[in-house]
Amino acid sequence: MSLRLPPAPFRHLSAAQSTTQIVSKSSSSRSFINFSVRNCSSQTNTDSSRRLVLKVKEKLEKDYYSLRTGKNGRDDEELILWYLKDRRFSIEETVSKLTKAIKWRQEFGVSEISEESVRRVAATGKSYLHDSLDVKGRPVLIVVPSKHIPEMFEQSEDERLCVFLLEKALSRLPEGQEEILGIFDLRGFGLKNSDLKFLTFLFDVLYLYYPRRMGQVLFVDAPFVFQPIWQLAKPLVKSYASLVRFCSADDVRKEYFTESTLPASFRH
Repeated sequence: MSLRLPPAPFRHLSAAQSTTQIVSKSSSSRSFINFSVRNCSSQTNTDSSRRLVLKVKEKLEKDYYSLRTGKNGRDDEELILWYLKDRRFSIEETVSKLTKAIKWRQEFGVSEISEESVRRVAATGKSYLHDSLDVKGRPVLIVVPSKHIPEMFEQSEDERLCVFLLEKALSRLPEGQEEILGIFDLRGFGLKNSDLKFLTFLFDVLYLYYPRRMGQVLFVDAPFVFQPIWQLAKPLVKSYASLVRFCSADDVRKEYFTESTLPASFRH
């Protein structure tokens, strides 16, 4: 004898319940589609970037074979990608800017600058790399212009210290971090410390040879006498002017460091 089960009762859904189910299914579908599109788009961007890197690399090998190879050379794919991003993925502009940068590194002797070679000028304490990272995980370069007397050293010595510290800061970038923070501690700054020529050199180096590496520049407690100097320098520093923030020492303490990572010169 077979046992027949009664049919399941038909359950009437209210309009609100029906709408909720439809919306829920629709949202789930959209989420899946959006996730798939994002993954596909990300993969497409990666593949596209890879192709552009190879195109630049081939062009450099063909047209600029004499340029050095290896790290920071014409076949350094990470370096090529960085300059592609800076030049908004224009192959011609990337090749132009990158070749100049590689030639400059060789002529300036970047790889030959040692800690010993800049020890004398570094001993003034006018610029140094802070031991700790800021709250965003960025290496921190600190410049103290009140300790800078332009006549004390040849400008080439100051320039070499500048490049040495930039290289050192970049070597300390944590995984996933691409930028550094620059702090100009302008407390005690006077006219005797002004050096428009060196300031121009610094921002030129950042723009031409270390593009997009300086995430922000803090001008801390800038005195009135610094304002006209900045107005003269501003047109010369190009797009980096937009990265500058005038702030107080208190802002630095509260917004950029924890109590344990705060630079000694900013402790109360």
